[in-house]
Amino acid sequence: MTQPKGPLDGVKVVACSTAQAGTVPYMLMADLGAEIVKIELPGVGDNSRTSGQVPGYPSSYFETNNRGVKSLTLNLKDPKGRDILYKLVAEADVFGQNFRPGAAEKNGFGYEDLKKINPKLVYASVSGYGPDGPHAALPGTDAMGQALGGVAEAYATPGQPLRTGIVSVADESCAILTFGGILAALHCARTTGVGQKVDTSLLGAQVRLMGWTLTTTMWRDRDPVTGQARVNGTAERPGMSASFADKDGKPFVFQLQGREWRGAMAALGFFEELEALGLGDLGVAVTSDEKREEMLTTLDACFAREGRDRWVEILRGTDIVAAPINTLLEASNDPDVLANGYVTEVDYPEYGKTAKVHGSPWKFSETPAHIGVAPKLGEHTDALLTRLGYSEAEIQALRDSKVV
Repeated sequence: MTQPKGPLDGVKVVACSTAQAGTVPYMLMADLGAEIVKIELPGVGDNSRTSGQVPGYPSSYFETNNRGVKSLTLNLKDPKGRDILYKLVAEADVFGQNFRPGAAEKNGFGYEDLKKINPKLVYASVSGYGPDGPHAALPGTDAMGQALGGVAEAYATPGQPLRTGIVSVADESCAILTFGGILAALHCARTTGVGQKVDTSLLGAQVRLMGWTLTTTMWRDRDPVTGQARVNGTAERPGMSASFADKDGKPFVFQLQGREWRGAMAALGFFEELEALGLGDLGVAVTSDEKREEMLTTLDACFAREGRDRWVEILRGTDIVAAPINTLLEASNDPDVLANGYVTEVDYPEYGKTAKVHGSPWKFSETPAHIGVAPKLGEHTDALLTRLGYSEAEIQALRDSKVV
């Protein structure tokens, strides 16, 4: 049976990108049917090919970020290599790079160079700090994006130093925004015939990720209260999102509005106890720091009486949003994650196993995503050069001279 084509079938991308923020946009596009030609250095490749190594598996880092793409080895410092790149760009819709700012221009594949070859080209550039500003020329990493963008405060413990996290939220959020920016520019290019450069950055992605909490912080001109609970709104219209641990120390979270407070606490069997302490109205947690702390301490003790499965079931039964707080491993086995295909499995015959991988975050009713695997270094070099019109002898000569 012929596999349905993805929603981006026919889109051609050339990517001179490494690491995570620079590769994930194109991996997502490959999942959706776009042809992604990844340019790698002959004999060396993307240095992340050996990152995240787990015995008995390929590189978890490279596989996660480069599945479904085609690998073409090319020495872009050689004029013959750049000539091949230009031929690919001439027939491409999108070009992507995340080199240190200025490197692409220095080596002949900056935006101004490539738009002369293809005026409809969408040129995506990912950087650490953004194209303007005092540190625009500096390199960037996920840790730098997290450090500057405010995300560390989101999970901070009062009285403890701010710390960046182990999950690459700056890289991933930047990649997803780059993916969206590329599609917007591609739509514009196809409707107007004019391409453009799309700049995204790790820092810019983190600022966007902070959402309305950053807006509130700026309007109040003070940092938010951090810890186990987020209490917001006014005394008349309060809201709470809070995490607690059960009798075994297993954490869970719930979120509700002031009008839901009494019903939820009554269903849990806590309301009379709270009311006796003057905590029958959630609004007191907004107007009094002392009452907020007393409320949280009381709830800590209440929830420590039973297991979290019971508490989550009761809260959900009263239509309150509640969920266990999963570890990464628990998240990968969550029934909703598995049922929706957010985690799936692919075959790795050469390793003799089927392995769990990220699925697709989207479900298309008519053009489903296809989950591929990452390419071997230079796996598609010959086929791509043949498509460009190079003969076998010419390809061998390029290989002998280490252009490919």
